[in-house]
Amino acid sequence: MVNAAIISLGSTSSQWTYEAMKNYFDEVDNLQLKDMEISFSGDKSEVLYRGETIKRYDCIFAKGSFRYAQLLESLTAVLERGCYMPIRSTGFTVGHDKLLTQLSLHQAGVPMPTTYQVSTIEAAKNLMEKLNFPLILKFPNGTGGKGVLYADSVVVANGILDALSALRQPFLIQEFIDTGGRDVRAIVVGDKVVAAYQRVASKKEIRSNIHSGGHGEPISLDAHTKQLCVKAARAVGADMAGVDLMISHRGPVFLEVNLSPGLQGVVSTTKIDVPDKIAEFLFTQTKARNEEIGKEKSQQIFQELEENSEHEMITALEFKGNKIMIPQLITKLTQFNEHADYRFKAKKEYLEISRFDVK
Repeated sequence: MVNAAIISLGSTSSQWTYEAMKNYFDEVDNLQLKDMEISFSGDKSEVLYRGETIKRYDCIFAKGSFRYAQLLESLTAVLERGCYMPIRSTGFTVGHDKLLTQLSLHQAGVPMPTTYQVSTIEAAKNLMEKLNFPLILKFPNGTGGKGVLYADSVVVANGILDALSALRQPFLIQEFIDTGGRDVRAIVVGDKVVAAYQRVASKKEIRSNIHSGGHGEPISLDAHTKQLCVKAARAVGADMAGVDLMISHRGPVFLEVNLSPGLQGVVSTTKIDVPDKIAEFLFTQTKARNEEIGKEKSQQIFQELEENSEHEMITALEFKGNKIMIPQLITKLTQFNEHADYRFKAKKEYLEISRFDVK
């Protein structure tokens, strides 16, 4: 039996994925992220769900907003050694921080807008005097276009900076790339882009996110752009993610990697069953992991058995017609082969086989 769990905040996208996972796994649990706890005691750590130790799963898909990044990283760090999880523990820190995401994309060679981080408001104002407008100002955390500010002049930028100084929040300064209020959301699952659509901002908005008033249109990405999308997801430590990019005059430029993308927009626009693609991938990866672990355990057993001269095992016999088939493990241990002769001693419910060498 192969079982799985999805840990989330219970969004519509998560519910869709949970229902799809039930079509592949023998058993699937839908767990609430808010009810998770991490217990540390001496050299022992464990994940608790509603006060009880979480049961063992073959696969766990953990997801949630940036507000739960630390909890997601902690529970994944504890659980990922015992099951398949599509997002590495460090991915939650990187993927939920725009600056760390930008650094990871840069190190992976993924093209992106020129981005600056400064330590003080005064330093930001001095920098902006040397840059071309318009510019984008972003908070390191935030999703759905929240925390994205547009400045078309030094005067506007200084006003935004003065407001930010009161909030005492770090921020990024990024070049503005004009694509007519359009960007692309691509859903990466494994080594493929399973769906992509273009998001178009409303006339009164620069943000193209659907819940900021934008609408979706189908789009077909070329092979190079798809490869970069997969590369971007991998850069933050995710096998599955929503990757945001713009198709500019200089080619694809990547903005963010979303570890918990909403699926309503991409499904309604492309008519592709993305939750099913996700569930199928989770099952395939889990099954492959289990098979690999099974092989490793078998090899370990063989090695342990080979280190001893004599072994006894209890197992059922396999028959083909009226012939007894010897288990593979016995064949390996005895090193019997088809070119030698063997002596058989047999009576009711007893059989002894030994090699017969003619002297």
